[in-house]
Amino acid sequence: MLPPIHTIIENFELIEDWEERYSYVMELGRAMPPLPADKHSEANRVHGCESQVWLDSHLDTAQDPPRVRLLGDSDSSITRGLVAIMIAIYDTKPPDAILATNGLDVFKQLDFGNHISSKRAGGLRAMDERIHREARKLVQPAQ
Repeated sequence: MLPPIHTIIENFELIEDWEERYSYVMELGRAMPPLPADKHSEANRVHGCESQVWLDSHLDTAQDPPRVRLLGDSDSSITRGLVAIMIAIYDTKPPDAILATNGLDVFKQLDFGNHISSKRAGGLRAMDERIHREARKLVQPAQ
């Protein structure tokens, strides 16, 4: 089970060495619930990522207000950990709260800008854009 994003941020602040931070990122990826095999589809694939990334979202209407539920996966251990952080940022938020959140700000706060390749940074942007696009789709039927 993934810890909440505030716990991930606190843990990053305690880890100074980037090799250890990468180990923690991979640990987060392993803690993420598995994405069912049928969700590894082209429709769920995030384009623009260096590795293969899949994100699945649906609206949980059993809660008031309804909340977006996210699952994800990647074929790369580090990228799977980055997906886990993105999910920790957005999972269980109402769509309007997702639209008001910039997940990339969390990655800046964690100082990833200086420690990941430009292709991985592009992948983070693609994931963030995908989650926002899905949240907009989930909001529109209610309007």
